[in-house]
Amino acid sequence: MRILQLELKRLLKSRLTWILLALALVFSVLLAYLPASYCYSNYTDESGKAVNLTGPASIAFEKERQADCAGSVTPERVRAAVERYQACLAQYGVTESYDLPEGVYEQEILPIAPLLHGVKEAFADPDTGMAPALSTIDAQRLDDYYGVCEARLASLMAMEQADNSPAQRKAAQMYDRVEKPFEVYPGMSPTVMDYQNIMGFLVLLFCVVIAAPVFSGDYQSGADDILRCTKHGRRQLGLSRLAAAFLISAAAFIVCVIVYLLTANSLFGWECTKTSIQMVYSILTLADMDMGQLQRFFAVAGLLSVLASVSFTLFLSSRCKNTATSLAVALVFGIAPTVIYMTIPGTAAVWICSLLPASGTGIQTSVLYALTDFEFLKLGGLPVWTPYAMIGACVIEIPLFSFLALRSYCRHI
Repeated sequence: MRILQLELKRLLKSRLTWILLALALVFSVLLAYLPASYCYSNYTDESGKAVNLTGPASIAFEKERQADCAGSVTPERVRAAVERYQACLAQYGVTESYDLPEGVYEQEILPIAPLLHGVKEAFADPDTGMAPALSTIDAQRLDDYYGVCEARLASLMAMEQADNSPAQRKAAQMYDRVEKPFEVYPGMSPTVMDYQNIMGFLVLLFCVVIAAPVFSGDYQSGADDILRCTKHGRRQLGLSRLAAAFLISAAAFIVCVIVYLLTANSLFGWECTKTSIQMVYSILTLADMDMGQLQRFFAVAGLLSVLASVSFTLFLSSRCKNTATSLAVALVFGIAPTVIYMTIPGTAAVWICSLLPASGTGIQTSVLYALTDFEFLKLGGLPVWTPYAMIGACVIEIPLFSFLALRSYCRHI
């Protein structure tokens, strides 16, 4: 324990460590506020004057207008919303809401907009995937709204996973377990989760920078030659250094996530966290979660990804003779999932991105985007949903790379 305390003190004495931790905290607050700052609303008041609202004022305005939508998304409520939408468009002789006269959308359509989410997607053409206009949908079919969603999922999976029938069956089973009817509480924006992902990615990079010199720094300075001559200069010291890096990284990530969620949910309203993720993302999303559960699930997945990346960085640090090399290689692997996703086509990219430690919070490749997608991996005859593959890989990589780092450090000459 004494050696662990000394290692924690050694890492925390570094000015760079404190700068990075402070930046992580500042970015957590800033990134939590940005989704709210992008919200925009406009309407015409009773005197005919145009009013423009931004930020929290816009959120409050839309939540007030859409208050009657809050609650269960029953087929009856969806049908009533679609019929109201169609009647409004027919009254003004248009086929799309953006053709309505000024002010009509805010008065007639905005209050029911949350209930219209996903309706076009549910009625998309099973062969082409093209969504119809809301004005052309037969409202009577909405009496079996969730049956239509299930049929649409089957046709979507037949397109997305044409050569993977076990994945098609697995997706149908997962969607069948999703609690219905869905719940909606207006106000939550999907950008809240996007920025949580960016925050996690930045913290991951900061933790990699902190962990890179843990072993290689002493190799470079020659201090390791002296430490190895002491009683506990190998295995116990190596374990303490691993533990110190993990504790600092985990604490930094947990604090940043808490600060982010407290700030973001306070701006958008805590009741919004009870909204089913199907009412924010695709109506066919397979996960049985509300937005609050998604935030917590993604926080845990992000923590695992950070710890897996730190363990891999420590392994590199134990192998490299100078800090610059270990840091450079670790950062390359930190951004590798994004580069691979953008450059390598097909299933190969999905497999590689699912296995790399940094994929859990990577830009465009994170557990968040995998969770709202319909990608399955083939593991023999077993379909594996990509979020589970990413989390499973991190769970394996944390002890694996930690063991390899300790072994490499103990055998270093």
